[in-house]
Amino acid sequence: MVPIGVTQRVLVDPRHGEQRLALDRRWAPFLAACGLVAIALPLEERLAEQTLASTGCAGVLFTGGDDRAEFGGATAERDGMERHVLRYAIEQALPVVGVCRGMQLLLRAFGSELVAVPGHVGSTHALTGEFGPRAVNSFHRWAALGVPEGFRVTARCGEVVEAVAHETLALTGIMWHPERAEPVVAEDIALFNSAFRVTAATP
Repeated sequence: MVPIGVTQRVLVDPRHGEQRLALDRRWAPFLAACGLVAIALPLEERLAEQTLASTGCAGVLFTGGDDRAEFGGATAERDGMERHVLRYAIEQALPVVGVCRGMQLLLRAFGSELVAVPGHVGSTHALTGEFGPRAVNSFHRWAALGVPEGFRVTARCGEVVEAVAHETLALTGIMWHPERAEPVVAEDIALFNSAFRVTAATP
């Protein structure tokens, strides 16, 4: 399987007050179905960069989980680390996929505004565009209604942007969570195969 760097959620152990990095266990089987394997990235910027370089990661996945600090989340350190890793990935021409807050990261890094979108938490809705018609899960409170120069919209739900791709850089973003779909959706596997340049899933 092809290794990719994967960012993680920051949790605080209530008993000891210690920070933990966590990844939804459903990512492992989903990525395996795509022929990919996760290399967990640390929160320290330089260590994350060194991890990508030393393990031969073929790309970076920015996962979801928790609001960005600008929207009240306690995620400032993660936000900074992910911005650093995104710059590094672009410099190294590594493919990037952003899921939910990961897509928010991509759009904010290029100057897009995000707005509150009621009704998009814990719901299912239909897509239009390159990924439609299909229904996807939704777990976000903030989203974009437009995209920065260089990006194109590949899916919407009404006026809300649900998926993007950059015209010249290997940057892909989706607002739904493919790892939470049961069973795994073939279109999501194909999306990850294409984004990370994996020709076929490995059993």
